[in-house]
Amino acid sequence: MFLGLAYKQVENQVILFVTTTQSVLSYNTSVKDQRQVLLDMHGCDPRCSVLSDISQESQFVFVAARTEALYFYQPDCRGAVLPFEGEKLMISWHRGYLVVVSSDMKGIPGKSAARSMNLVTIYDIQNKFVAFSGPLPGVADVLSEWGSLYILTSGNTLYHFQEKDTQTKLEILFKKNLYAVAIDLARSQHYSDGLMDIFTQYGDHLYSKGDHDGAMKQYIRTIGHLEPSYVIRKFLDAQRIHNLTAYLQALHEQNLANTDHTTLLLNCYTKLKDVSKLDEFIMTDKELNFDVETAIKVCRQASYYDHALYLAEKFHQNDWYLKVQLEDNKDYQKALDYIGKLEFPAAKHNLRNYGKTLMEAEPDKTTELLKLLCTDYRSSESPLVDDNDMTGGARKILRAEPETFIHIFVHKKNKLIEFLEHMTKVRAKSSSMVCSTLLELYLNKAKHCKDKMDEVEPESKALALLQNVEGKYEIDNDHAMVLAQMHNFKAGILLLYEKSKLFPQILRYHMEHDEHVNVIDTCRNYG
Repeated sequence: MFLGLAYKQVENQVILFVTTTQSVLSYNTSVKDQRQVLLDMHGCDPRCSVLSDISQESQFVFVAARTEALYFYQPDCRGAVLPFEGEKLMISWHRGYLVVVSSDMKGIPGKSAARSMNLVTIYDIQNKFVAFSGPLPGVADVLSEWGSLYILTSGNTLYHFQEKDTQTKLEILFKKNLYAVAIDLARSQHYSDGLMDIFTQYGDHLYSKGDHDGAMKQYIRTIGHLEPSYVIRKFLDAQRIHNLTAYLQALHEQNLANTDHTTLLLNCYTKLKDVSKLDEFIMTDKELNFDVETAIKVCRQASYYDHALYLAEKFHQNDWYLKVQLEDNKDYQKALDYIGKLEFPAAKHNLRNYGKTLMEAEPDKTTELLKLLCTDYRSSESPLVDDNDMTGGARKILRAEPETFIHIFVHKKNKLIEFLEHMTKVRAKSSSMVCSTLLELYLNKAKHCKDKMDEVEPESKALALLQNVEGKYEIDNDHAMVLAQMHNFKAGILLLYEKSKLFPQILRYHMEHDEHVNVIDTCRNYG
């Protein structure tokens, strides 16, 4: 005997659901000769089956109520079960709510025991909570009309149930600390404006209960809406550093972190000594979502030099790379190699800044790099053959002015002599400053020689420089004369007088030094 019949269109098919006291069946009426599908070997009483509300069709299509539970069905199978004991009299839908009327043998106080009470329970199936539960005397029917729910009793009394607005529902749930239910409700009602406030309140509630892990999960949901400082202040205690780390990571993942957040997160990693997390955060091929310079500073302060170097090299923070290598690692060779990889402007800039330190530690290699920089610089990572070489065009020669690097040789005079001599040999026209400095170095070296024989070489070089036979140098004769006189360089003084045609000065020089033979020779030579 059929106790319940209901048609439902599911996609392009029309399904007939049938209930008896012994079974629940379905038939696909859109297909000829379609056999029945046995959904359940237990049926239900009359008025205890109903089609689902349209809002629930993605989860189930048909509902049947039995004494022990509510059963939900798809056209081809049985689905979820909602345990709910008690003899069911009828079920109905109202705007997403499942209304269940069950028998309740308790009589109404002060009334005849013959009049039984029925228990009316209204379920919010989607959000999984009971919206209403209460006794009514002798329910005759449940009606859903004009957007409201009505229940008619056997005593001809009509009860009108009015749904509360969303805000009122939420306030009731808040009072009962049912925040998880409140969140589901807000989502189902598309109450997005208040959802962040619910997450915050839920987080505060869990935090007050000592559930810091649960609280942090809620606070992370508020990122982008709740001021981060509100959360961070709660978790600055050392015992909650793991929670704080999780929150700061989430801030960075959503690209909402500032430099202070980056500093704090890296400090958390370093305090936890969590190198794997630090590696994951910094040494990654993913696009970074933090301020690189801040990260380098924090890693350096915490002595994580490899991480600082990785960031500096990857993002071309040349100054930071060299500071770490020179000041922290004391690895001067790697610093020189790094400068040698840079393009000309960067190499020039960094050699001027760090040249003194490198010259003190690695004088030979630093001098060689300077020679290259001031003659025909090519980065060590440049291709051996560039486009101009391939097309037959002239390659642009990049070279710095040697006088800009003289200051870095302050304690390495022999290396400065080597450097300036190289410049005078390879460059077509050396500046007066280069020549004057080299002359002063020669004369100073000769002056401090203990053996007279050792003076010969530097004085010979100084004289050759002044003679400038090939015209390769720009010599400031006045400055050269001052240097020669300061160092009592006789040959140089006389040469400069002769080049300037100051013959009376030559005569006077010999007379002042009582060189009578030279006085006579000067008169003969110059008249």
